[in-house]
Amino acid sequence: MLEGKKIILGVTGSIAAYKAAFFVRLLVKEGAEVKVIMTRASHDFITPTTLATLSKNPALSAFTKNEAGEWNNHVDLGLWADLMIIAPASANTLGKMANGLCDNLLLATYLSARCPVFFAPAMDLDMYQHPAVLHNIERLKSFGNHMIEAEHGELASGLVGTGRMAEPEQMVARLKDHFTAAKPLANKRVMITAGPTYEAIDPVRFIGNHSTGKMGFALAEEAARRGAKVTLVSGPTHLSVSHPNIDLVRVQSGSEMYEACLKVNHESDVNILAAAVADYAPRNVATQKIKKKTAEMSIDLVKTTDIAKELGERKHNGQINVGFALETNSELDNAKEKIRKKNFDLIVLNSLNDKGAGFGHDTNKISIIDKENNILDFELKSKQEVAKDIINAILEKVH
Repeated sequence: MLEGKKIILGVTGSIAAYKAAFFVRLLVKEGAEVKVIMTRASHDFITPTTLATLSKNPALSAFTKNEAGEWNNHVDLGLWADLMIIAPASANTLGKMANGLCDNLLLATYLSARCPVFFAPAMDLDMYQHPAVLHNIERLKSFGNHMIEAEHGELASGLVGTGRMAEPEQMVARLKDHFTAAKPLANKRVMITAGPTYEAIDPVRFIGNHSTGKMGFALAEEAARRGAKVTLVSGPTHLSVSHPNIDLVRVQSGSEMYEACLKVNHESDVNILAAAVADYAPRNVATQKIKKKTAEMSIDLVKTTDIAKELGERKHNGQINVGFALETNSELDNAKEKIRKKNFDLIVLNSLNDKGAGFGHDTNKISIIDKENNILDFELKSKQEVAKDIINAILEKVH
């Protein structure tokens, strides 16, 4: 769950700073990209060289990089991170964080961070129980920060009590749990179809439609961001994917799309059928380009396989199938009929009568309908935002 995550580790002046070396090593081993920001006091306990070597990034302490005036931008750092953790968090730093003080790079970055912030206190037992420290901790938690509780054990003072910073392995586990909770589709497999299909007439001509695949690709990216392992079966389109959890399978015809879907249907938890599959295909495909010889020409067409209906008949226990209905008239009635005929759990309805909806647009205006005829209506939004609405509706059905 930490693969590719951008994590800022803040290290403060505590004897527990030596654990930062082990913590950084574990984060990097998990695939995280780590940047370390140190307070000046932390240098008395661990060197910047150690943490820079282990993190494979410079360990930062000052706003300025060099005499030329280059500087470490706390705003950029705060925007860069997926998560920030201060470990160890000394009583001094906790107090400054709780009261908005900003006298070093670490605190400036904390105040600029838009990501979740964790803190792991480390101090002697009497300090840890002091009313001022307890007040600061509660105030930080009220801001939405996440606390990793200190542990009970032998302290640097020789006393035994609560105040030891959590072990690096436990902190890594806590961060993993955080990212898992933020990805409700983790360990789920989602199959999505997208784009048009091209049904060949001859080697240079085809029957197709105006679908661009934008909605299906937006859904694939959103499902992957929510933790799913996605198989995206796409007809001809210029679009590409960026998320590593998306396996893009490119096809041309409806029959190719059908075969690709069958290969993964048995292990899929969710099928989202957003492709605009051609309803008909030429009965016979010419092997050579058809020459223009007569004033008229007719093509004998046959129905293509109804992928949504076939998958609905094969639906296994717990599987969720989501369909799309692009209509021009009797929209709601047609959508409800599709739910019944194709065994959908949800159907996403949009109408070509709505401005900005349908093929070719970067926006869409949808309604989502379930088997019980519950309807959710949405305003015109970008297809990325629409994808979030659709995934949210699916999550209501996922067990």
